[in-house]
Amino acid sequence: MKRNRLSFMNKVLRSSPAVKQPRLGCCSPLSQAHMCAARLDWGSLPHHVVLRVLQYLPLIDRARASSVCRRWNEVFHIPDLWRKFEFELNQSAASYFNSTHPDLIQQIIKKHAAHLQYVSFKVDSSTESAEAACGILSQLVNCSIQTLGLISTAKPSFMTMSKSHFVSALTVLFVNSKSLSSIKIEDTPVDDPSLSILVANNSDTLRRLKMSSCPHVSSDGILCVADHCQGLRELALNYYMLSDELLLALSNETHVNLEHLRIDVVSENPGQIEFHSIKRQSWDALIKHSPGVNVVMYFFLYEEEMETFFKEETPVTHLYFGRSVSKEILGRLGLNCPRLVELVVCANGIQVIDNELICIAEHCKNLTALGLSECEVSCTAFIEFVRLCGRKLTHLSIMEDVLIPDDVCSLDEIHTEVSKYLGRIWFPDVMPLW
Repeated sequence: MKRNRLSFMNKVLRSSPAVKQPRLGCCSPLSQAHMCAARLDWGSLPHHVVLRVLQYLPLIDRARASSVCRRWNEVFHIPDLWRKFEFELNQSAASYFNSTHPDLIQQIIKKHAAHLQYVSFKVDSSTESAEAACGILSQLVNCSIQTLGLISTAKPSFMTMSKSHFVSALTVLFVNSKSLSSIKIEDTPVDDPSLSILVANNSDTLRRLKMSSCPHVSSDGILCVADHCQGLRELALNYYMLSDELLLALSNETHVNLEHLRIDVVSENPGQIEFHSIKRQSWDALIKHSPGVNVVMYFFLYEEEMETFFKEETPVTHLYFGRSVSKEILGRLGLNCPRLVELVVCANGIQVIDNELICIAEHCKNLTALGLSECEVSCTAFIEFVRLCGRKLTHLSIMEDVLIPDDVCSLDEIHTEVSKYLGRIWFPDVMPLW
């Protein structure tokens, strides 16, 4: 290995016109290696190259690299290197990610806060980590942050801290950053008054707002955002915040076209069965104004809680059922969800859903993805479903135990028939046995 390395260095030296070639016998291979090392001076790399290298490094490694030489230290303080940063905060020695050192955090706040534009906070499940994140937020007074993300890697730790402390810290950022364009504050105690402050200072720049599972925000609070932030293109919220007034506000002629609307449907109260309904006219107004909008709905309800939904045409494009869903609801999808692009059913029970699946294939002409688990579909019906969808069905994830053999087709034959209609090799998914 050593001989090969020296041989490579000799080739580099001979091929470089800038290096005077030594006479034969004057330099040993070891001397030539030293000459090559001298040529490859890391300290002479251009600023933009060092900057690109440092951008790929975690903060602690950047700090260590800055001590290599004066040139690297200069690059370490270039504003471009500090535009995007993720603060990692945890209290557990067993955590899978390393916490950002407190000294480095203070250095960032003192020297680079004005350069920060894209900031996220990743915290573990402890309240202490959430409070530490808010402590940093409250110090970002001389910055122009454009993107903010608050991420809890386990349970929503921001919800366990003092609401007043969280709102106070968030308000500091809302007031001092006049150019916020993207905010992800899901699973946090943000409230209506803090959203009003957000709107008052960033209504012209806000483009994306993700705030699912924010129990202190009302439908009026999110309506205020839609009314004043005419450039809003992406919105994520819980179903209880959704209203006819909100959809009409997003459909206003002065509002830009909405691109993405995500709705999480969960029970807000234990034992809740009834949910409010949205008028078809409100959905129609949204689609007329924003014909290309993706309407994504995540359902985490039990069967008896879903009676309200899909009785009328609903422009949902991506639909995910995290719990068991009844045959009746699946039957409504084919009749009332003509824009459906993706459907994932995690469970249905022991009732065969052949007719429901074929109805979806016949009426949902845009369907390109299907996922089924803990359901029952006969092999013949599934093949007919794939035949109706054809090659536009680009994603097909079906657990093997979903498919029920019948007199026409067995499990050994189904992959051949399905592959024929898809135009590619396909096999059902199998649960691994460990």
